[in-house]
Amino acid sequence: MPTFKLPLSGDVVQSINPFTAFMTGGQFGLININLGQSSEPDVEAEVLSDVATYGKQLGRIEDALIVLLTHFHPQEALTAEETGAIAALKEMLDKVAAVKTKHKRTAMRTDTIVPQT
Repeated sequence: MPTFKLPLSGDVVQSINPFTAFMTGGQFGLININLGQSSEPDVEAEVLSDVATYGKQLGRIEDALIVLLTHFHPQEALTAEETGAIAALKEMLDKVAAVKTKHKRTAMRTDTIVPQT
């Protein structure tokens, strides 16, 4: 049986905790967007609406990091903590790429990065 959805009734996931909703202000409007504690909410809203969403911004930063990591040649040996931080970043970037691929989106992967010796 096909799925029937009314206008404005797309898939929505919202966590509601009735015990704390009254303390945080809850949600009162049909569409509420919380931009967080921005020092310039007008600038942030314009960037989101006219430039790129948070996801698009993060995606481009991730792609740029893969390029930078590919060409990264440290002048000194990295500490274990620094190596671990880069390994954790690569793991996260590859997981993001896997999700993008699953949804038939293009994705850069860290396997093009040559390990440093």
